[in-house]
Amino acid sequence: MALGFMVSDAVAQSMQTALAAATDAGTAAVINIYDGAVPVNCGAGPAGNLLAQLTCSSVMFSATTAANPSVLSAAAIGSDTSADSTGTASFFRILTQSGGTVIAQGTVGTATCDLILNTTSITSGSTVAVTAATISLPTG
Repeated sequence: MALGFMVSDAVAQSMQTALAAATDAGTAAVINIYDGAVPVNCGAGPAGNLLAQLTCSSVMFSATTAANPSVLSAAAIGSDTSADSTGTASFFRILTQSGGTVIAQGTVGTATCDLILNTTSITSGSTVAVTAATISLPTG
């Protein structure tokens, strides 16, 4: 049988509000971009190299929507104007601040991924920018 899990609109909004609060627990959330295999969970250490670190607004996410799916959109995310390393970006982690607690992780790409970047081919010293950052939960 196909997967079809969903939550109510109210639960989705509550979950996204809690996620937004968790990201804002530090001074300013950061998004670390890595190459290599995606860790099995947020508690596992990354096996890849840190390619770039982007600083988020002091309030990372705007209010959640009541639409289906419920969407949480990121506020402004600063570009990393001098990438740390060269590699092919494969995943990201959101941390409460630089060196802070890992809140979430997901895949990166230039389309149809959890976090959309200007490029996944990152060269040390180049600019890395987020072009789209939303989190959607199916509701019904």
